[in-house]
Amino acid sequence: MFRKLLKIVGSLLLVVFIIGTLAFTYHESKDVVCKSIEIDFENDELIKVSKDELLRLVKATDKNLLNKKLTQINSEKIETAIENHQAILNTEVYKVLVKDSGSYKGVLVVKVKHREPVVRIMANSGSYYLDNLGNKIPISTNYSANVLATTGFVSEKYATEKLLPFVLYLENDKFWQAQIEQVHIQKDGEVLLTPLVGEHIIEFGDLKDYHKKLQKMKAFYMQVLAKNNWNKYKEVSLKYNNQVVAKKR
Repeated sequence: MFRKLLKIVGSLLLVVFIIGTLAFTYHESKDVVCKSIEIDFENDELIKVSKDELLRLVKATDKNLLNKKLTQINSEKIETAIENHQAILNTEVYKVLVKDSGSYKGVLVVKVKHREPVVRIMANSGSYYLDNLGNKIPISTNYSANVLATTGFVSEKYATEKLLPFVLYLENDKFWQAQIEQVHIQKDGEVLLTPLVGEHIIEFGDLKDYHKKLQKMKAFYMQVLAKNNWNKYKEVSLKYNNQVVAKKR
């Protein structure tokens, strides 16, 4: 009975200690001001808005952020402002207390996740990237991404509704991801593919049944071109139903 009573008393003292510590911490920290802003994102992201630009966007929400109490800073407002940038997928803002010479200082941490481009459109209608959801990412001198390039007559509707599914199919196939360097859309809607290996052009026709055409082209590669024939052809056409037509040099 005595041991049980000791356990109860011990538990109560622990609760009182935790509550007291939290109250003291709150009292100590409620007046802490923001002394610095830290921008954080992964270095291996394909495109990255510069930290200077992100810092400018943060400060544009409130020019008095530095030396302002952390409790008065609107994190949601900052997150919304940064996510309005077309290259940004999402943002999280944290308020952190850092021990500094016996007292606390505040740090505002802004964690950013960029959109991941899968294709670069360089068309008569404009230049931009698209991510895997069809969102446009503006071209910038501050970043570039080594992704599949598409040139020619590409409307925004065509890019999102027809081109993007085709590009994602290429990206999800290791063979085609390594082989196709450029997609060109002609005025009549027919497609030309430029491969990385070989000196031929692939006349693809339109993008209808693209997966079947790619299967036939892969079979042609394996059966013909792989036997030291990579540079013997100038054109390989998939325009015609159920056949591959190759033109030699």
